[in-house]
Amino acid sequence: MDVPALALPNGQQVPQIGLGLWKVQDDQQFKAGFQAAIDVGYRHFDTAQIYGNEQMLGEAWKVSGVAREQLFITTKIWLKNFGQRHLQKSFTESLDKLQTDYVDLLLLHFPVTVLRKKAWQALEEIQANGGAKNIGVSNYTIRHLDEMKKYAKVTPAVNQVELHVFLQQPELIKYCQDHGIVVEAYSPLAHGEVMDDPVVAGIAEKHGKSYAQIMLRWCTEQNLVVLAKSITPSRIKENIDIFDFELDDEDKQALTKLDRNLRTCWSPVHVP
Repeated sequence: MDVPALALPNGQQVPQIGLGLWKVQDDQQFKAGFQAAIDVGYRHFDTAQIYGNEQMLGEAWKVSGVAREQLFITTKIWLKNFGQRHLQKSFTESLDKLQTDYVDLLLLHFPVTVLRKKAWQALEEIQANGGAKNIGVSNYTIRHLDEMKKYAKVTPAVNQVELHVFLQQPELIKYCQDHGIVVEAYSPLAHGEVMDDPVVAGIAEKHGKSYAQIMLRWCTEQNLVVLAKSITPSRIKENIDIFDFELDDEDKQALTKLDRNLRTCWSPVHVP
């Protein structure tokens, strides 16, 4: 399946749907999920140091038969590694685990107050040295992004945040898109906390799609990258099968009204 892509500032393309790997710890489940994803067209894989499965991803892509340049691999620097020396060392360890000499996207996982400036400068060095084709942030608010203008030589290519029809964050999306920052939506299904909304269910029935597919399609139509997490082959296939239909104006208006600022993960809102 051909997956649409969004352009990053350096001209590289990021596939608009990726497989999120949070909490996937079992080696056999990881291998089965990864291969199922490859088979149906995923080429974008999102891991992190704290996920504990960078090594699994490295082993899986190496035996997949897919060339490295056809993959888009993301990892994230964990909070305890934000010190400049620790960051570089931990990133080198991540590359070893991923069995690659570069990542397509390297993110700071959270806006740690004291260390985020030096951590970002370390990412700029890594990018300049070829270790990361793109660098970005995760869980940054408009305030955090505004602050970066004071010290960043490179604007983040990506801001990865929790985002779904029940947490739409339109101001953040607009800010990022106005500044050339691609927004990636993690937890696009709100961790399954609201899978019985009659509006979403009605739109799903109308289009002959599943409830989850409507939520994912809403994200892609906001020009977001979607990180859908699953280890079940049938769900992995279902989650990528969202590019053969479009939401109409009536659908979009109804879905917009569902925003309730529902956070199912950590919140960066009060981080100074």
